[in-house]
Amino acid sequence: MDLQGKRILLTGAAGGIGSKLGDMLAARGAKLCLLGRSDASIASLREQIVSRRMDAIVVQADVTDEDARAYALAEMREVFGGIDVLINLAGQLDFHLFDEAAPRMIPRLLQVNLEAPMQLTREVLPHLLTQRSGRIVNIGSIFGSIGYPGFAAYSASKFALRGFSQALRRELAGTGVGVTYVAPRAVRTPFNPPAVNMMAEQGMMHMDEPASVAARIVRAIERDAAEVYLGFPESLFVRINAVLPGVVDHSLRKVMPALARYARGWP
Repeated sequence: MDLQGKRILLTGAAGGIGSKLGDMLAARGAKLCLLGRSDASIASLREQIVSRRMDAIVVQADVTDEDARAYALAEMREVFGGIDVLINLAGQLDFHLFDEAAPRMIPRLLQVNLEAPMQLTREVLPHLLTQRSGRIVNIGSIFGSIGYPGFAAYSASKFALRGFSQALRRELAGTGVGVTYVAPRAVRTPFNPPAVNMMAEQGMMHMDEPASVAARIVRAIERDAAEVYLGFPESLFVRINAVLPGVVDHSLRKVMPALARYARGWP
């Protein structure tokens, strides 16, 4: 895909990855609708548009709200005349042992990480199918292929997003509309709870910089990639886990005592 002139809706645009991704897409000539939820994120996005001279609009919207999603899409149609690419980047993270997690966390994770991308996709698909071109881009996680302790609900939501992406890609074969699933490993952003950053500092997980992840997402879109897994050895573990999950079980069992201490907040 040539991104010049492409009309792109980006959720989670004010986050660590989102802000870098917006810059890179704009540099390639894309027309952007940037979604943010809070007043602070909207102010940040507006400043970014002015400072980078981006061809973009900013919409304040909670992606879990049906009316807010409809408003964002109406704004895109009004300003740009339609949409070519939907990037579902907005996400929610929780790091707790599952029996100690807050019950309200479960529906929120599923709403943000799974239901919102599915609903947005359903809402833009008629337009993409009519023009017989476009792309849905779902940003998942390595934990959407490897169920990781401490991230049970988060992993469940990303496993489901990966399954949705795969099924939809097969459903849309031959229509001109593609589906890309990108699975980063941990990324160094404010998205992470402090305990996750501490685990990374202790060498218990690897982290990538937001700019490098954003660049890989752009490359995946330009190459019409189906699935992209970021980071080594994590991308290798995805393959091992698919074929020999017992090997990964054994490996994770060794780190479980230390991981449990971080998950409980007292490393």
